[in-house]
Amino acid sequence: MANITDEIKAAMQGIAPSTLVTCSKEGIPNINYISQVYYVDDEHVALSHQFFSKSIRNIDENPYVSASIINPDNLTMWKLDLLFSHKETEGDLFDGMRNQLEAIASMTGMEDVFHLLSAYVFKILLIEKVG
Repeated sequence: MANITDEIKAAMQGIAPSTLVTCSKEGIPNINYISQVYYVDDEHVALSHQFFSKSIRNIDENPYVSASIINPDNLTMWKLDLLFSHKETEGDLFDGMRNQLEAIASMTGMEDVFHLLSAYVFKILLIEKVG
């Protein structure tokens, strides 16, 4: 079980973009910025799927990914090693992520761009503070 502190949770608010690193079955990496690494519980996070189609293909081939999050208050960064569990397109988790994404879009003037397609849920394997 991961120890997700309030400082780590602050990095999951979507204020600072996060990165997602996936890898194809051939070993070719792909890096994307993502809007949300969303706290589910101390063992899981969900990633917002808006436009990362290449990452989705890679996750289908290789369920291990890495994400980085940044606390906007002090710029502390963490790396999360994750294992894909499942995706959700409705329900409480999806609705919560959609509401948070709408707030992020509103703050950045991107209401017409940010639309949640699905929530990809991952088991947390490791959280490491970077730096």
